[in-house]
Amino acid sequence: MGDGASSSRSNSDSNISSGNVGGKGETVVIDQGRRRTPCGYCRSTRYTSISHGLWANSITADDYQELLDRGWRRSGCYLYKPDMERTCCPSYTIRLKASEFILSKEQVRVCKKMQRFLDGVMGMKKPDQSKDKPNSSMGTFNLTDNESLAAVSASSGKESSADTCEKMFKEDEFILLLSNKIDDAVRLCFGGGDFPTTTQLPKAVVKKVTPQVKKKLMETSEDLLYTSSICFQIAAVFRRFKSMEKKITETSLSSDAELADMSPKIIAEKLACFMKQHGELSDVLTKACTGHLHFYSATKKTSELTSDACKQAPKIGGISKRSSTDSTKVPSYKRRKLEIRMKRSSFDPEEFELYRKYQIKVHDDKPEKVTESSYRRFLVDTPIVFIPPCSGDKTVPAYGYGSFHQQYVIDGKLIAVGVVDILPRCLSSKYLFWDPDFAFLSLGKYSALQEINWVKETQVHCPSIQYYYLGYYIHSCHKMRYKAAYRPSELLCPLRYEWVPFDIVRPLLDKKSYVVLSDFVALQDRPTPPQDPDSITRQLDSCPDHDGSGEASSNEDEITDLDFEDSDTGLDDELGPEAISASVTDDSRAPDVGNIVIDLSGSRVKFKDLQRVFGPIEEGHIAELEMQLHRYVKVVGKELADHVVYALG
Repeated sequence: MGDGASSSRSNSDSNISSGNVGGKGETVVIDQGRRRTPCGYCRSTRYTSISHGLWANSITADDYQELLDRGWRRSGCYLYKPDMERTCCPSYTIRLKASEFILSKEQVRVCKKMQRFLDGVMGMKKPDQSKDKPNSSMGTFNLTDNESLAAVSASSGKESSADTCEKMFKEDEFILLLSNKIDDAVRLCFGGGDFPTTTQLPKAVVKKVTPQVKKKLMETSEDLLYTSSICFQIAAVFRRFKSMEKKITETSLSSDAELADMSPKIIAEKLACFMKQHGELSDVLTKACTGHLHFYSATKKTSELTSDACKQAPKIGGISKRSSTDSTKVPSYKRRKLEIRMKRSSFDPEEFELYRKYQIKVHDDKPEKVTESSYRRFLVDTPIVFIPPCSGDKTVPAYGYGSFHQQYVIDGKLIAVGVVDILPRCLSSKYLFWDPDFAFLSLGKYSALQEINWVKETQVHCPSIQYYYLGYYIHSCHKMRYKAAYRPSELLCPLRYEWVPFDIVRPLLDKKSYVVLSDFVALQDRPTPPQDPDSITRQLDSCPDHDGSGEASSNEDEITDLDFEDSDTGLDDELGPEAISASVTDDSRAPDVGNIVIDLSGSRVKFKDLQRVFGPIEEGHIAELEMQLHRYVKVVGKELADHVVYALG
């Protein structure tokens, strides 16, 4: 080629945008075409899983967000999109709007169980202990556990005020913690003699104190945060018990003095004293007030909260408070410190050792298969261009955009790592691996709840981030149905790429694995019978979890390094050029591919200028490339295809 060709190439290149707009980087991909692989969901031994693949040399956060909203996912630098009409197990992208998230009872239990563990009232369990005891998820007192524990912290752990707790756990979770503490005190105070062992003691309900409630309670202190009326319920249970006792023994009714000893006021005083002496939270101060338990902010220690009520040792049922507590051996609870750290994706030897332990013990991988190189390709390497945070810029979150590892550390020990992508509209959960010794904590569910909370907190400063993406939902695979337990969720229509509420399309998926969801979007406006979210959760929780360990996390929908390395059987090769040509030419809506930027040996030129720049090219090669570009535009969309650089490997 002479100088004229060089000049043409230069002129063509000058009109091509590199895609590096505003310093956000550019997207450069290599088309892998359609691929067949063995399916890990239906366990098919044949190559029945069909997807379209791209290898991304680099991709901007904005472009990857757009691909997610067209049904794509990534495994390392490999991007893939299921061929929904042909694959054996159709995979629907699932997401939820964090601000509308509704906690189920099971998810509340997970939070309470973790809080018990952090508070020190529940110790470590052996790996098989949680399987032997189906109710162990509720957590129990371990009176022999003397491990060193630290204060709860979701970040630095330096703050301990009630306001910080609300930021860390959200107010509803902190209320659950208070309820938990009261229940423990009730069990230890009244479970050893005041009532028979068959009596079901009431569970505490803690309410936030609003100005209206303060007025009703005649309370003027601004430090009053929460209150509970559990003592009135305990007194009622005691009266019913004494009434039944009279009928059975035909004795006279208990004396007024005995009933007075179990009045709400006396019960409240005993519980308040007990909680002050054993395990009172540092964030709040407890006080008994006319039968109520009041919880005040610990930041302002008023003199009225230092009363001598505990010194009076009121008698309950004829037994002095001092003798009752002395006879109950209650350890002084030491607390564990939880830290959740967000770090950019990079190789960490400690993380790799945890990943190796997880894969071998939980997924039964052969040790020789869990290598550092495969781990790097799967969970460390990322094509997403990192965008650092900018002070005062509300369009970029505090950690920036890109790929991150979210570490869960308890007392300095790494117990779990969540691999996530932070994108312009969402946090996308990619994979989670955890220490099998801590399986009893349901770390998959707990990490998902923390990631949802992260979105809710981040949205305050970066309003564009509103959604939590859980990966793929596969209705035909029972072990993947747990993802719909995070409600209210939406599924992506595989044809029109519209989001449809899961509750609407679930009956359709029960009948057929592949459904054009948007065909039924009109049903959103029709009245639907009310549904109990916990009943739905129970149905979903009855499905076996992805790893068979009672765990649930969005980490089984990934094509691993080994999966796609062993699956290089191309679908297009099986169809033949005639069939491919017919599939393209029959499509009257075939998009114009002339403006797609082609990267050929470092030179970039639009497809329509390819022959003008490089000279005549064999007609068969041009036709084949054009058909390949048509398929490429169909799966990535015209808007992306027009500015993404299409590299010829």
